Amino acid sequence: MGALEEAHLAAVAACGCDEEEEEDLLVEVGGGEAPGDAMEPAVRALLAGLGEDDRREGLRRTPKRVAKAFRDGTRGYRQKVKDIVQGALFPEVGVDKRTGSAGGTGGQVVVRDIDLYSYCKSCLLPFSIQCHVGYVPSGGRVVGLSKLSRVADVFAKRFQNPQRLANEVCGALHASIQPAGVAVAMQCWHIPLPENFKCKNSGALIRTSHSSRSGVFEGENSSFWNDFVALLKLRGIDMEMDSRSASLTWCPLRPHEVPLCNGHAKRITTNGASSAKSASIPSNMVSAVSSMLLSLGEDPLRKELLGSPQRYVQWLMRFRACNLDVKLNGFTFNSASVYERPGEDATDHRAFSSELHLPFCAQCEHHLLPFYGVVHIGYFGSGDGEGINRSHFQALVHFYGCKLQVQERMTRQIAEAVYSVSHRGAIVVVEANHICMISRGIEKIRSSTATIAVLARQVLRRLLWFEVLIQLWHGAILPLLVGATSVSSCGMLCLKKM
Repeated sequence: MGALEEAHLAAVAACGCDEEEEEDLLVEVGGGEAPGDAMEPAVRALLAGLGEDDRREGLRRTPKRVAKAFRDGTRGYRQKVKDIVQGALFPEVGVDKRTGSAGGTGGQVVVRDIDLYSYCKSCLLPFSIQCHVGYVPSGGRVVGLSKLSRVADVFAKRFQNPQRLANEVCGALHASIQPAGVAVAMQCWHIPLPENFKCKNSGALIRTSHSSRSGVFEGENSSFWNDFVALLKLRGIDMEMDSRSASLTWCPLRPHEVPLCNGHAKRITTNGASSAKSASIPSNMVSAVSSMLLSLGEDPLRKELLGSPQRYVQWLMRFRACNLDVKLNGFTFNSASVYERPGEDATDHRAFSSELHLPFCAQCEHHLLPFYGVVHIGYFGSGDGEGINRSHFQALVHFYGCKLQVQERMTRQIAEAVYSVSHRGAIVVVEANHICMISRGIEKIRSSTATIAVLARQVLRRLLWFEVLIQLWHGAILPLLVGATSVSSCGMLCLKKM
């Protein structure tokens, strides 16, 4: 390779997508297998609409993975609350029924920080939830604490919006365990459009807070509600302050388009009128998504889902296969050889530059689910003072991100592109959160992934590490990097933080 030492893979599975595949068909809650349906052919139609070949490596099993993810994410339609709660109500032996007793009308039980995920009914994309449930027992009976979480999960595993989810969980618990009252509070995070990623990591997510209450929790001056809110504040959750977020637009795709039955969409103007200009959406892809909903037992024409297939396709079309070249400082990356050597061997170690926290959003090609985060780039320039503008790096990150991707490949591609300009040394660190790590039954909601690619002459490799460690000293990536600095021969290293 001449002066360039080839990078090597030291670890894989940045997004947990390379695990051994499970059974071919998802086992349903009732014990039966998922029936033969149009899910997988529909996913193949979507891939074809994106300009992809479903026979290529990385996409061959994508239809099966996507079908299984949707089936798992909507299993709540096949579950009943009474089957969960039945047999889980216990008498409080030895506790009288005076007001204030745990089994009477005064003791409140709160389960906080229940991590869930659901599918947005407007765009069919998963969103994460942190749910808090409280209730006041009555009749001297209490319910097993795990049942509160399981009941919330039943309704989360359906196509939902946050307020409806809170109302359904509250109503179901009140009807099934018949307490003196139920309170439900939740914070929900929805991924925004890729072009709206303007800040670091999860700060770009759309966050709203919602609540629902019944019985003794109702009323502005309810002491039970005030106690519930106070217990949440101990966890740093201020429902009174967060309640203003409920008025925000939840789904970022919904306000932009009014779906029409012919596969087109009219854009809404600020005064509520529809403009004459319409954006074309491939009707065959919309039909494919509608067939997926039918296979899941849903009605695409149901009021709450009307237009959802169009919005889901609208999201996917942001990640179409693209053969265009991208230019940076006059260098065309798709036609550049990263192994081209500069004419001289002299290196100015003082020319090290870095660009940190470049936001991105990409689409995992294994599950057709988003992953998002930030990219850090460090490189040795030519030493002539002509650095590369941050906007150029942002365009580069966007170019490699806005397509079906895997994080490992994206990291390497960006590193190769930067090296093709600097010729001396480049290091790229990508930190990302993968939606496929919160869905598909995985539900590792707080997990994140870092991938690292280093392209440099051997003499500069350690210096690159040293410089980037200094640049990121106060960043969250430091603990991950410190654990990898001893692996000096590693060109790309994938790490997980749980």
